Amino acid sequence: MSMHMLWGLIAAHPTKLINVLALLLTCPGGLLLHSARRSAADAQPGPGELQRPYARFAGWVPRQRYGLGFACLASALVLSWVSTWA
Repeated sequence: MSMHMLWGLIAAHPTKLINVLALLLTCPGGLLLHSARRSAADAQPGPGELQRPYARFAGWVPRQRYGLGFACLASALVLSWVSTWA
């Protein structure tokens, strides 16, 4: 596909391009939230287990992932709303 034809598709359908960008932000945000939930669950000691050596970082790392994941999802939502105005 030539660049001229690709640019024509983008110019003809700008709302679809904005929605694709929102989708591209949603996927990593969801993966970050999922990995934060998994690492928080893995850091919890089970019955009869000792606390793991890296457990002191278990509260900090998921909070950073939660923040970044929710920021990705919020920006994707804003982009999706913007596409309805265009």
